[in-house]
Amino acid sequence: MWKNHPKALPFLFFSEMWERFGYYLMIGIFTLYLKDVKTGYGMTEAESADLYGTFIALVFFTPFLGGLIADRYLGYRKSIIIGGLMMGVGYCLMAVHDITTLYISMTLVIAGNGFFKPNISTLLGNVYSTPVYKAQKDEGYNIFYMGINIGAFICNFFGAALYVMMGWSYAFIAAGIGMFIGVLVFLTGTKHYTAFDIKKSAQPTDMPFTRIVLLILLPSVIFGAAGWLLPGLMWNTALFGSSSTDAFIFACLPVIYFYTSLYATAAKEEKRPILALLAIFAVVILFWAVFKQNGSALNTWADRYTNREVKGAPEKVFETLRFSQQIAYTKDSVPLYDEQFRLQKEDGKIIRTYDYSSYFKNIKPESLPQPGSSISVWATNLSQSMNPGWVIIFTPLILAFFTWLRKRNREPSTATKITWGLFISALSALVMVGAVYASNNGAEKASTWWLIASYGVITVGELFLSPMGLSIVSKLSPARITALMMGGWFLSTSIGNKLSGVLATMWDDYDHKANYFWLNFALLIAAAAACFAMLRWLNTILKERGIN
Repeated sequence: MWKNHPKALPFLFFSEMWERFGYYLMIGIFTLYLKDVKTGYGMTEAESADLYGTFIALVFFTPFLGGLIADRYLGYRKSIIIGGLMMGVGYCLMAVHDITTLYISMTLVIAGNGFFKPNISTLLGNVYSTPVYKAQKDEGYNIFYMGINIGAFICNFFGAALYVMMGWSYAFIAAGIGMFIGVLVFLTGTKHYTAFDIKKSAQPTDMPFTRIVLLILLPSVIFGAAGWLLPGLMWNTALFGSSSTDAFIFACLPVIYFYTSLYATAAKEEKRPILALLAIFAVVILFWAVFKQNGSALNTWADRYTNREVKGAPEKVFETLRFSQQIAYTKDSVPLYDEQFRLQKEDGKIIRTYDYSSYFKNIKPESLPQPGSSISVWATNLSQSMNPGWVIIFTPLILAFFTWLRKRNREPSTATKITWGLFISALSALVMVGAVYASNNGAEKASTWWLIASYGVITVGELFLSPMGLSIVSKLSPARITALMMGGWFLSTSIGNKLSGVLATMWDDYDHKANYFWLNFALLIAAAAACFAMLRWLNTILKERGIN
């Protein structure tokens, strides 16, 4: 795999693999932990989805600032190391069951990712900037992306075993250890990318950092505070569903203005590439809004609506490896849920009733176990490994497909790949529509194969889009603001992530869950249509830059 690629690639590959190991281990159990009424925080679906959406939105919001600081001051290597250490400490602090400590740990992860994420991607792009490797940049990003997903695949098995055997805290600590390993791997390969860690001096037309703080960052804080406070004071209700969503949307406005100003103040030869990137950033927001529901709505589907029972030989294997847990079919005082698994509360307190575990709510009566017996079910967070598992399977196949097309001079442009990625992703929502109907709107457990199939389809779309997004930013960005524009890509991811949380808070509002997934389909089809409409213009700009 490494043949004919820069020597820096394996070190960046494994650094990112371990970083993603930590992040996806944490994110795979995050909402489950928040909703756990025994050892978590007992949040409702809407409460956990709102906090989850805000968290992952801010995780991808800070690369805007981290990319800027790396470009002008710290350089890429220092930024990556600082960010990795902050995230490692943040994951470990999540092991402390205290709401204040939880917010502190989330803040460390948010800030740390801002330093780490855009800069390791930019450093990889710089490594492929030499004439020898320039033609392999897309392939390099695909390989790098597979590293991300190897980490994301294996982490959930560790997380499942740890929280089943020892509790949530140990799983969070494992995430921190994974991050620290990633930093060590990165340090080991320093000599292979030192020459590509070049700070870019600001141009006369660039906004000075102090002015960015005064005109962009400070207004973002002020706008965010206004979004949090004013709607409640003036209208006694949130404008966009919750105070956190209002605050996030308001805080984004100055940053969006900043990226618009990059186009307005750019040199003539830079304007069209920057405008093309801004257009792509806008369209892919809807992809992330649907894709990032893997940790919220789809996690809920796996937890409550999917048949997770394991029997026979698989049961013995899962129990030995601690990937499953026993659920007893005995009456007990458990949280009260309605017919759509809405957690019931009065005055902020969970209502409990004498009943069976909620897992048995939508199992056919003839399939229920005998009272007093138990069944073995696989840990919910293992569903988070379906997407990265498909990435590992599909990446070599898609690489081979595009290599085959390239040899025949028929490889589609990077923009064309992104466009088809949006369309293919939309089809995954139709699979979940089928799952809803097959399960009689969740009244019965759905087969795990529906979830596996949905993740498989959206993974193909993801592989057409996500690594190609990193590649096109590297190709079209003016050299002086490459990391900053990479931060723009992650800003669009951030907005999409927050929108995913907003959509997931609506889960309980849909009595027929098929309509929820039809909404996801409509959003992705609209994004694909917009991208198809721009495709000729985007390809023209790529050709003007002498790239595909």
